[in-house]
Amino acid sequence: MVAGGRIPRTILSNLLSRVTTGSLSSSTSSSSSSSSSFGPPSILISRRGIASKLYVAGLSFYTTEKALSDVFSQFGQVVEATVMMDKVSSRSKGFGFVTFASELEAEKAINEMDQKPLHGRVIHVELAKPRRPYSSAPIARGPPEPPTDVQ
Repeated sequence: MVAGGRIPRTILSNLLSRVTTGSLSSSTSSSSSSSSSFGPPSILISRRGIASKLYVAGLSFYTTEKALSDVFSQFGQVVEATVMMDKVSSRSKGFGFVTFASELEAEKAINEMDQKPLHGRVIHVELAKPRRPYSSAPIARGPPEPPTDVQ
């Protein structure tokens, strides 16, 4: 999230202009159409294609989202910084994502931070790849069913 939890001024002004011109569906429209919900700013930005998300590997288990955001903010406007956590142990998985407001800032961060130490560990920074869809193969749960004798 952006420092202070605010939406950047350029994004906010663009949204407001779209709402006033009617290019966004309003929540007062008919009940048959879906109401527009934007979600967090990072989702809106990435859907519009103006943000660049970086994958950061090799993070220390003690690196927080705020620390990650602070380190990468020297290269440009950080929209969101996320450290992936293990659900069971509530400990860092050792990687995270940083979303920048522009591709230029993201490229600068890659060039400056890749293979550099952060909190005692060498990190690897690259452009994040889109998620692969899950395969449609069935998931085996439990033992196989016994064969039925049909004659």
